Parts: sequence; C-alpha cells; structure tokens
Amino acid sequence: MDLVKKLGQDSLEVVDHAEKTMGFFTTFSMWLSANLVVTTIYTGMYLVPDLPLGQALWIILSGSIVGAIPLALVGSIGTRTGLTTMAIARSVFGTRGSILPSVINMVLLIGWSWVQALMAGISMDYAIHSLTGYSNVALFTIICECIVVFITLSGHKGIEIFEKCIAAAMLALSCVVFYKLFGEYDWHELANLEPTPKSGTTVAIAIDMVIATAISWTPISADYNRNCKSVRISNWGTITGYVVASLIAMGTGAIVSGLSIMSNLEQTFDPTVLLSKFGFGLFAAFVIFFSVMTTNIMCVYSATMSYMNVRPKSTFWKPALVIGVISVLGALYSGILDNFSDWILTIGGMFTPIFAIMLSDYYFIKKRSLNVRALMENEPNEYWYSKGCNVLALGVYVVTALLSFYWIKISPLWCGATIPSFVVAFLLYILACKLFPTLAGTKWG
Repeated sequence: MDLVKKLGQDSLEVVDHAEKTMGFFTTFSMWLSANLVVTTIYTGMYLVPDLPLGQALWIILSGSIVGAIPLALVGSIGTRTGLTTMAIARSVFGTRGSILPSVINMVLLIGWSWVQALMAGISMDYAIHSLTGYSNVALFTIICECIVVFITLSGHKGIEIFEKCIAAAMLALSCVVFYKLFGEYDWHELANLEPTPKSGTTVAIAIDMVIATAISWTPISADYNRNCKSVRISNWGTITGYVVASLIAMGTGAIVSGLSIMSNLEQTFDPTVLLSKFGFGLFAAFVIFFSVMTTNIMCVYSATMSYMNVRPKSTFWKPALVIGVISVLGALYSGILDNFSDWILTIGGMFTPIFAIMLSDYYFIKKRSLNVRALMENEPNEYWYSKGCNVLALGVYVVTALLSFYWIKISPLWCGATIPSFVVAFLLYILACKLFPTLAGTKWG
C-alpha cells in the first residue's frame, strides 16, 4: 500500500492554477524531448536524396511551424480548462461520443509505443554489443519498456523532471554531432546533391509527413499543457520546443542520409547504422536510447489518460501498467518498422479531422466557453447532445477521415492531405452547426 501511495495520482479532474507546475523551460523541454527522437530522424531520412537538401530543410521548417500551431492551440485549451485532451473532446463529440477519439488515440499511441520500445531495444542492444559482445534485442526491448512504465507510474511530475534532464543532454549531444559533421564534410557538395529516387518521397508526401508528425502529438498536448502556468507559456513553450527539435532531428536525418550517398555507404533507414559510419556508433546508440525513452513515456502516459476518459473511475497506475505490458508484447514484432511512413500518414489522416473539429467548436462555436465541471460528469447535461453523442461532429469526422484516406492512398494531392483535411473538417463542422443548430446545441435525453 505504501508503494501505491508513492505512485502518481493523476486523474481527469481539473488541474487548479495553484497546482500547475510547468513554466516555459519545462514546457519547452517537454516538447523538445517529445520530438527530438529517432523516429523524427527516421522521417528526415525519407526526404533526401529524393528531394534536394535545401528544399527538404525548408519543408521541415515550414511544415513544423504549420503543424505546431494546432498542437499549441489544443494544448492551450488544456491550460485554460485544466482538462486532458480527451476530456475536452467531450465538449464537442459528447460525453459518450468522446469514446471514439479516445479509443482511436489509445490504439495509435500503443502502436507508437511499440515503435519506440523496439527502437530503444535496438539501440541498447547496439551499445551493449559494442561494449561486451552480447546481443539480445528482445531482452533489451523488454528492459527499456519496464523503465518506461516505472517512470510513467510516477505521474506527470516525475515525467517533467525526467524530460527536463534529457532535453538538456540531448541539446548538448546534438551540438557535438553537428560540430563534427560540419567540420569534416563538404557542405557545398551536399547542398548540390542530385535528387534521386530512393523511398518514393515526393514534395506532397514530404509535406504530409512533416505536418502529420506534429499532428501525431496533438492528441496528447492538453494532457501535459494543462499543467502550464499560463497560456502564453503553453503556446510559446510548445511551438519553440517542437520546431527546434524538428529542425535538429529531421535535419540530422536528411543530412546524414545525403552524406551516406556522397560517401557511397550502405543505403539504410536505420540511423544508428548510418551514424556509426560517421564515427557516432556507440554515441548514437545512447542518444537514440534516451530520446525514444522520453517519447515512449509520453505515449504510455497519454494512452492511460485516454483510457481513463472511457473509464473515469480507474486508478491511474492500473491501466498504465497494463498498457506498458501490451507495449512490450507489440514491440517484440520487428516488422513494425517496415511500415513506418504509412504509420505516420495514418496517424495524420485519423487525427487531423478530430482536432480540426475540436478547434472550430471551441474557438468559433462555443467562443472559448466551456463548463469544465459538466465535462467531468457522466450523465445528461449540456454536453450530452443526443444520447451522449454529437452526431454532427461524428458525421463530419467520418466524412473527412474518409476524404483524408482517399487523398493519402488513392488520389494524392500535390500539397498532401493533412492541410486540406484540416481545412475541410474545420469549415464543414462550422457549416453543419449553422445548418442544423438544434443538433449542434444542447439536447437532453
């Protein structure tokens, strides 16, 4: 019992202003740690040599800024209300209707955790093998996920301390990597590297992947930013932390991929292998290990909060522990990395409409006014709509999610699917509310 009392006591309950713990540096560190990760490096490696380096870097910068805006806006709703992301979703999808985005979020975050756990295991295996000659990816994957669950069980306060320490270390290590790369290679030749097909990445796909990476974090933004001390801190800490991390991580991936072409190295999407060719083998393994651990902790924590939106009476540590075990089992399937780019685009396609609808409802329909106490109730109230569901919001979501799938898989747009899907969902929900005000308003029973 004493051990349980020492675990995090996080819940869906509103975080009062006096209890908020995140200043600018903590918020900046949280989102820098979230995105300064091997999977983001992995994304950058898809851009070069399919695209010129200069174009790839411009897409990374502009796409990250665009993607960080909805990320920050959803986070700031959490700051204003003190609510988690999926608790906020109740206000637009309905008390029962919010179960749909909660389940989608939980499933995708667990899948994301599989990727992170496997990559952490691979990195630890590389480091241990380099030092001792012993190799066992499955064992190290399990060990990594056990560490993730242990830190997650400490709750958001323990996570904040861990993320701040790792963020500072990751920034320092990134400077070392860039210093060596800038000092030893011909950057003029790299900048003028002839584009060649490697992964099938077009400009549209590149834009989609970069923005979708930011969108993939939007489902958890309020889970953390509800602890920010002010909206200003929430917005600027999120945007600057995310964009800086994206430039460093995706930029590293794009640069290292280009350098591998120039140096006639083995063409692989494993950043550990490539970085080892440039003298960063053991160093890269440790960097990648810590980076994916920070991200994985955030995934497991938010998957737990999504579950608690479905089952509000759950005790925090119980679903966190179960989700951690599920993440271990899924991570033991190594083939998950073969579909990484599809996974990123799927996340963007599934979540872009959800948060477009949430933002249009909060800022334009409800005019930033929410009854946070009513959102904590599981009985008929002003967010009950029709039998607990807002059929307008759910209908708009289904339509735009199908459109997004069509634009991603069947008929790709020149500008990618993420921005058009967001705009369509945002405007379509506002139009639907104007045409059917009764369905959009309060409805009991």
